[in-house]
Amino acid sequence: MTSVDRPVMQKKDYKTDQEVRWCPGCGDYSILNAVQGAFAKLGKQLHETVIISGIGCSSRFPYYMETYGFHTIHGRAPAIATGVKVAHPELDVWVITGDGDAMSIGGNHFIHAMRRNVGLKVLMFNNRIYGLTKGQFSPTSEQGKVTKSSPLGVVDYPFSPIALALGAGGTFVARGVDILGAHLEEMVTRASSHHGTAMVEIYQNCNIFNDGAYKGFTDKEVRDARMLYLEHGKPLLFGPQKDQGIAFDAQFRPYLVKGAELGKAYVWDETAETPAPAMALATMSETEFPVPIGVFRRREKPSFEAGVQAQLTAAKAKKQESLRDLLYAGEIWTVG
Repeated sequence: MTSVDRPVMQKKDYKTDQEVRWCPGCGDYSILNAVQGAFAKLGKQLHETVIISGIGCSSRFPYYMETYGFHTIHGRAPAIATGVKVAHPELDVWVITGDGDAMSIGGNHFIHAMRRNVGLKVLMFNNRIYGLTKGQFSPTSEQGKVTKSSPLGVVDYPFSPIALALGAGGTFVARGVDILGAHLEEMVTRASSHHGTAMVEIYQNCNIFNDGAYKGFTDKEVRDARMLYLEHGKPLLFGPQKDQGIAFDAQFRPYLVKGAELGKAYVWDETAETPAPAMALATMSETEFPVPIGVFRRREKPSFEAGVQAQLTAAKAKKQESLRDLLYAGEIWTVG
């Protein structure tokens, strides 16, 4: 199919005949809408796109997208998606997962997808709770949180999915919020254009089991003061009047600046050679500092599937030997 033959896509083209079955008011509806909107703007063709999910509320996603899709095994979506991408590198492969699916049973698969730089686009819905299994704490639940499985409060230290992705060598690491549709569409669009593993953490509200988890910085009344939009080439400023900023000391520890010191605000570089600035933002306290959203890091590196395809091409180019030659190649012994 040539570019001339490719049909113009609209958001409705990605909708299926399946009833969307999430709880009324769930943030997943907003994410689905943003993804369909981004796909339409990008003109993604249904037969070229594959959506693979694990287990969890988020993992119903393939049923609601009129593309190819697999609803797979708990935590194993990145492994299955890797197989699809390696076998058919021309396909556009997306992984839909949640904080429980990706950070707990799927943690190993998640970090190795980052390490290998497979050409996958990972959308990780983070509601800081196990929603499908009715309200147990997850690997991203904050300390002290009372849930059905932690009646006296969570003792664990929570994961930062962004920090984990950065530490595993992620080449595109970003964050969006379910209710910020235009920004989330931008993050999905930018992830799509990345060559390699692109991971977007999406803060998502579970209004049944963890309602208001992010309202302390996403509500309209506090959003300007409590959220930090990462913009490449621009200083880290926030506040209704952009009159506060984030700077780093020599050890890349963040601190707040304002007034006469506002000029010290760090100019954001998502392509920085070192992950230190991104890691500092990913791990700074949500109570002491604003919450960053946007692209934390972006860098280019050869993809896993490109390396595999190069090996296959090289192997096929070699002179084909006979079966006897292969059997007698290398070290052999005569036993008598």
